[in-house]
Parts: sequence; structure tokens; C-alpha cells
Amino acid sequence: MSENVINDTQVKQAQFQHKYMKNNCAKDSNLNNFATNALSAAGAAFLSVILVNPLDVAKTRLQAQAAGAQYAHPLSNPVGRMSFFGPTTMFADLRCSPTCTRAGTQGTVSICPPECFRYKGTLDVLYKIVRQEGVTRLWRGTNAGLALAIPMVGIYLPFYDVFRSRMEDLAAENALSMQPYIPLVAGALARSLACTTCYPIELARTRMQAFKESGKKPPGVVKTLVGIVSNVNSPTNLQSTLRNFRVLWTGLGAQLARDVPYSALCWSTLEPMRRKLCTQMGDETSVLTVLGSNFMAGFIAGCFAAGATCPLDVARTRRQIEKDPLRALRMTTKQTIMEIWRDGGMRGLFAGVGPRVARAGPSVGIVVSFYEVVKHILQTRFNS
Repeated sequence: MSENVINDTQVKQAQFQHKYMKNNCAKDSNLNNFATNALSAAGAAFLSVILVNPLDVAKTRLQAQAAGAQYAHPLSNPVGRMSFFGPTTMFADLRCSPTCTRAGTQGTVSICPPECFRYKGTLDVLYKIVRQEGVTRLWRGTNAGLALAIPMVGIYLPFYDVFRSRMEDLAAENALSMQPYIPLVAGALARSLACTTCYPIELARTRMQAFKESGKKPPGVVKTLVGIVSNVNSPTNLQSTLRNFRVLWTGLGAQLARDVPYSALCWSTLEPMRRKLCTQMGDETSVLTVLGSNFMAGFIAGCFAAGATCPLDVARTRRQIEKDPLRALRMTTKQTIMEIWRDGGMRGLFAGVGPRVARAGPSVGIVVSFYEVVKHILQTRFNS
């Protein structure tokens, strides 16, 4: 008798939570509003990329440095000086910045020590980029980030809503015990779809952020992608050319190995947290309650998921910055992680974890809260 009462109570609680999530703080728009949801997500992605791009650059530089990328003065070799200055000005000043007092003299050339170009942490990366390359380089790759984030988040969040809504309906009717796992599965599926679709732009952004360019305008997204494809030496027939375009998906396995667990951890943490926050804020839903609950839950979930998946992010970066196309195609995520562990141990696996966590928390909070607020406003106007 008591077991039947307990089971009935659990069923009623699960049905109430399902109804609450669909009709209150985490309202789902009708599937006919998919385009509106995609537009909301794109706006959220645009805002997030602009605000957190400097931290993304810092994270990529630290990981690339751990992988062996050298950040010496871009004109510290004779070939670079010849191509930039010409034969009559080869002995130009090679200080890391005009005000640097650490430069020593080698012949007639003022050369900074290697320490001037080695990054020691997040703040050191930001400081040296501003001093050596200019403040605008902190937003290096922003165009690629926008070109990536708008379609990616425009796919990711709306499809997450679709998958979660359909799975919750099925679980409410057939398997209530599966409801806690729905955000995890829906997030993993939506992220896989978005990553695979938009991956070449992600590859271009990583390369744009990781490498310095000496004495010339840095290449944009299209030029970076063209350069990646042109490095593959192969016959010029159409079949070989099309096959070689797979180099644009170099490291996709590492990307999915990072993003699928990241998304699963993020949503499985975010959903119950924002549900609880919404419940504590009362039955009346307003813009402020939607904004506050979603930003707080997104911030905490983003930080947790980013820290837990940092080794996979390091492996992804190392695979993406590999310039030898043949080696890049042969590398696997497992081999890359073992190589990182052998070279740098635990410290190598968590290179760049500081800026990664500092970027992910506000980024997830901004994207999710902006997305849900716009959905709430549009849904309220539609209903009224």
C-alpha cells in the first residue's frame, strides 16, 4: 500500500516538473517558432563572442605554447627581416616593444631575451599581446568567432530545445525514470550536429588565434582555410581535390570528444539548477527571474564543464595547429592526449584552464540567459 502511494507521488511530481518546465520558467516555443529561436540564439552568440574573445585568445596562446609554438619576435630571423625591411634595413630594432628595457645588443641589433616572448599565465598573455602586437589583437579571430558562433549556436540551442521537448514528452508517457538524463542526451546530440556542420570555421579561428603574423595584415577566415587546403600536396584531378578537403575537418574527432562531454555535463548541471532557481523565485515568471536564474545556472555549469573537459580542449588545439597535413590526418585524440601527458604531465593537460574557465562561465551564462529572455518575451507577446 505504502509503495503504491510513493509511486503515485513520484509520478505526480515528475508530471508536475515536466508541465512546469514546458509552461513556466523554461518555456519552450512551439516548433513553428524554430526560426525565432535560432535568431535569439544567434544574437546571444554575437554578444558572447565580442565580450569573451580576449580570454579565448589567451587560452589558445597558452595551449599552443605548451604544444611547442615559439612566440619569439616575428622578425628575429634574417629571412623575416629581409622580407619585411628589405636588404638595406636588415638590422632594424628587434625589441618586443619600443619601451622595453630588457633588450640586449647583438652587433648593431637590439634583441630581447626569450623571456619577453614566453607567456606565464592569463594576465601575462593579455599584457604581452597588448604591448607587443597592439590591443586589437586581443580580438584576433573575432570575425571567425562570429562566423562560427552565429550559425553554430543558431543550430545548437534550437535543436537542443527540439530534442529535449520530444524526449520529455516520450519520457512522461513511457519512462519517467529517464527524465534526469534527457538534458545530457539532448545536449550531446545537438552539440554533435552543430560542431560537425561548422567545424572548418572553428579550425580557422584556432589557427588565427594561435599564430603571429610578421609585418603584414593577418589572413582572414577564407584565406586561412585556403592556405590549409593548399598545403596538401596531391594530384590535381577533381576526385583528389574533393578528397583533400577533408583536411578542413582535421581534429573533428578531438572537437567532438571535447564538446559532446562538455555539452552533456553543462546541460545536466544547468537544467536542474535553473529549475530549482525558478521554483524558488516563485510562480510568477518575469524577464528578471528568467534572466537571473538562467545566467546563474549557466555561469556555474559552464565553469564546471570547462574545467572538467580542459584536457580534451588541449588535445583539440594541438591537433588543429599541426601544420603538417599528413601528420594531422594521422593523429588521433588518444595519441595526442598521451603525447601531451608524456611531454607535460598534468600541467600540460590543463594548459590554459584559467582563461578557459573564465571564458566559459560568462559565455554560457550570457548565451543561455539572452536566449531564454528573448524566447520569454516573444512567447508572452504571442500568447497575449
